[in-house]
Amino acid sequence: MSETTTRPPLWFWIVAAMALLWNIVGVISFIGLITMTPEAIAAMSEAEQALFNNTPAWSTIAFAIGVFGGVFGCLFLLLRKSLTMTLFVASLLGVIVQFTYWLFMTDAVSVYGVQHAYMMPVLVTVIACALVWFANMAKGRGWIA
Repeated sequence: MSETTTRPPLWFWIVAAMALLWNIVGVISFIGLITMTPEAIAAMSEAEQALFNNTPAWSTIAFAIGVFGGVFGCLFLLLRKSLTMTLFVASLLGVIVQFTYWLFMTDAVSVYGVQHAYMMPVLVTVIACALVWFANMAKGRGWIA
């Protein structure tokens, strides 16, 4: 693999580091979800418990692809490697699959209300799209291989 010759500006590193922190928060959220104790589940409302207990494995896998693809995409972005784009696209696809389930195949909107049910999915999807765009732009400028 050849190294890039164009040195990115300081703001590239700042954006990449902030994106990494954002995606680490996503991994922490994922770990919290998969390690939720029976006591924590019991403390939820009945409607929230139903959402949690009826989530299919493929949605949880999509969540994992979304957050871990984002973290590794950011790491590869910081290393200026060509796999960056592939990882960010995989992350975006994981986000789309997870939130398609959440918003259109569950009653999350009736449980949490429109604002709360849509706020994070929209924000996460916009950021995932922005990271795909950012990686593509960086590649076009020769900042990543």
